[in-house]
Amino acid sequence: MIRIVLPRHLRTLAKVGDEVTVDLNGSATVKALLDALEEKYPMLRGTIREHNTLRRRPLVRFFVCGEDISHESPDTPLPDPVVKGDEPFFVMGAIAGG
Repeated sequence: MIRIVLPRHLRTLAKVGDEVTVDLNGSATVKALLDALEEKYPMLRGTIREHNTLRRRPLVRFFVCGEDISHESPDTPLPDPVVKGDEPFFVMGAIAGG
């Protein structure tokens, strides 16, 4: 089970608590994790990734084990602590403004 922490507005949209979990049958990558998340919670499609291109939306960031992996390839393997469920995968909204 991979643990995912979503920002408040996405938790509200999906009607879930602080964390959600997904099972990955196969490779443990960001793409596989997001595919599983959107399959389990279809209302999140288009909120984290663009509908057509499946590219990360500009103001969304991904963090694992204290590191920002937002600009890594979606096919990059997730770290073992995330795969084992010891550490969560964080989806965060970037802060913008000026």
